[in-house]
Amino acid sequence: MHAIDSAPREQVVGSNPAAHADPYAPFPVTADPGAWGLTHAVVSTSDGAAVVHHRPGPDPLLLLHGVAGSWTTWTPLLRAADGVADRGLVLVDLPGWGSSAAPPAPLDVDASARVLTAVLDGLGIVSVDVVGHSMGAFVAMHLAVTEPARVRSVALVSGTTVATADAARHPLRGLRTLPAFTLLRAGLAIVGEAARPVLRGIARVGLLPLVASPVFTHVRRLHPSVLDAFVDELRPTGFTGAARSAARYDLDGWGAVTCPVTAIAGRDDVFARVSDLDALGALLPRVRTVLLDDCGHFAHVEHPDAVARVLGLA
Repeated sequence: MHAIDSAPREQVVGSNPAAHADPYAPFPVTADPGAWGLTHAVVSTSDGAAVVHHRPGPDPLLLLHGVAGSWTTWTPLLRAADGVADRGLVLVDLPGWGSSAAPPAPLDVDASARVLTAVLDGLGIVSVDVVGHSMGAFVAMHLAVTEPARVRSVALVSGTTVATADAARHPLRGLRTLPAFTLLRAGLAIVGEAARPVLRGIARVGLLPLVASPVFTHVRRLHPSVLDAFVDELRPTGFTGAARSAARYDLDGWGAVTCPVTAIAGRDDVFARVSDLDALGALLPRVRTVLLDDCGHFAHVEHPDAVARVLGLA
């Protein structure tokens, strides 16, 4: 079976913005599943219904969105990833995210892993390579803990891992270590779902780039569809629920993960710290870490060509 390659730890891609041969954020976000031959399905699970876009094929790849994301957030990477042309694909909107209906309460990490297990069972998929962004990276690691025989490899793309879990547990310390995450969590906890119409209003008056600028290194070079998706996919209740789950999570359990892990981080990421790469190296027995210059929290959108190459998908 094919798995994402594991290599020696710490590779830095690009020493300055001009070092990238690839254009920044070259592709739009699209909601057209037909471009990749994806079939729409709804899988009922004990933790809620999940909308799934999938394509049967060998060596399936499971792609997990983060906060302010859905299956569509992966479409720039799919555009860059010629290596997925003949592979199976599974893109899941977890309950409460994307097009999936919200469950009575936000899913924690355990419930998210159960949903994914049910989806894979429903599709008859025995083993997968898993790629997760942000919150999805956290869930991907937990799936590798709970389903070690099923997960062949894990890739963390702009993953919120060690520093984020620490900031969620210790908000006062988080104000120093991850102020953007900590302040966003506090703000969303106060305003709740009212944040979504507020963001839409900000977008209408043309100020969304100012609000989104901490998340992306070059916000004004993004295709408009990227910022539209950022607004449409934000789920304040889900965000605060995910933060609570991360605060309770014991990261030491990741030490049991024996499959290859690749962690890709952006040097400008305000929701994670570059030091997470070293911390993951101490936690995981088999990890390759890659640091992308000129990159914020959406590496697969900002530098999809580089991410595809790192993961052996180009």
